[in-house]
Amino acid sequence: MRAATRFATAALCAALGCAAAAGPVRAADPPDPARVAEPATGAPVQLALHREGEAFTSPVFLTDAPDDSGRIFVVEQEGRVRLLVPGALDHPTYLDLRPLLRAGGERGLLGLAFHPRFARNGRLFVYFTNRAGDIVVARLTANPAGADRVDPGTLKPVLLIDNPAPNHNGGMLAFGPDGYLYAGTGDGGGAGDPFENGQNTFSYLGKLLRIDVNTNGGEGPYRVPPDNPFLGLSTHRPEVWALGLRNPWRFSFDQKTGDLFIADVGQDDWEEIDHEPAGAPGGVNYGWSRMEGRHCFPPRKGKCDKYTPPVAEYGHAFGCSVTGGYVYRGAAIPGLDGVYLFGDFCSGAVWGLWPDKGKEGGFRMRRLLETKLAISSFGQTRDGEVYVLDHRGGGVWRIVPEGWTPPAPPKPEPPAEAAPAPAPETPAAPATSAESPGQ
Repeated sequence: MRAATRFATAALCAALGCAAAAGPVRAADPPDPARVAEPATGAPVQLALHREGEAFTSPVFLTDAPDDSGRIFVVEQEGRVRLLVPGALDHPTYLDLRPLLRAGGERGLLGLAFHPRFARNGRLFVYFTNRAGDIVVARLTANPAGADRVDPGTLKPVLLIDNPAPNHNGGMLAFGPDGYLYAGTGDGGGAGDPFENGQNTFSYLGKLLRIDVNTNGGEGPYRVPPDNPFLGLSTHRPEVWALGLRNPWRFSFDQKTGDLFIADVGQDDWEEIDHEPAGAPGGVNYGWSRMEGRHCFPPRKGKCDKYTPPVAEYGHAFGCSVTGGYVYRGAAIPGLDGVYLFGDFCSGAVWGLWPDKGKEGGFRMRRLLETKLAISSFGQTRDGEVYVLDHRGGGVWRIVPEGWTPPAPPKPEPPAEAAPAPAPETPAAPATSAESPGQ
């Protein structure tokens, strides 16, 4: 196994100075916010990080829900989903699945997606490895949708996928602009795809899956969308949308255009970003394990040009495990609009991917931030702002312009002045015998 897989023992221990990583990492002392990140040399946009939360245990994902609650949810690898309370050291538990799963290394609770109609149906979906080490995609129901906690007893399995090794588990779930649920699975583990799942069209592993979970109880947990590219082929799994992936730990859809970006963790030499324009018919083969990045794998003479290469890559001189992010669509940093942000778990670097106006379908990659974080994931809220999660330190950070300061909380209105008490009435003079009340 190479040293730089997602949460792999060697990579994580290199960051922690330990001998082995046995499980989720407890939050270390929070880093000094003033020293955790600085703009990269020559960065076209000057950025910084603002700490929004701390004291999480091995955070691996962040999202909000498609409702009006304003709640932000943080997924912890050990099996909990907690509500972000800025400035707090204790965050309420929203969901606890720890008794159902195995956590540690690259296993655990890895993904969360709220149904687009969550405010009405209360449905949310999770991706985790169960106690046998296999991949589970499951549905839960919050009742009501605004409930403070979700009952684990509402869990209903949607997909169960045998996983032959403890690493390369994938873990991302997201609803696309088409309303379907997408799930990214790893190749089953080991070095160099020893199980040959990446190019096995009848395996669920090493794939991007696309399913329709808008079903009722009598139809099963999901349907296969009628326009899935391999539907009807006996040689392919109909749920497969794309193949040839090694460990697509994080992928996302552009909130504005619907474009799909996949960050696929590399093997020995190259980390890659794949791109699929909105409206594409699917069926793309990204090449693993015949390609790593834009290069034949294993390195050899010859051609491997029948596969779709990534739109961006970087070598292990600059990191060792890519963490996919999001296209920025927030209001705080206008110069970042339309830029895909991603990072590296080992180096802590954050890059931006700009559309190349001089090359159709091309992108330009620029280094934006140097951080001291073990970047396990990015997160995006509905307002388009982007967050960074620190697996080692347990912090949640928001990407902001350099020099940005949070707005001061609104001052409480002074209490209204009390009206002066009315003067007491002058008592009437005592009655005389001539003015007796009884006369």
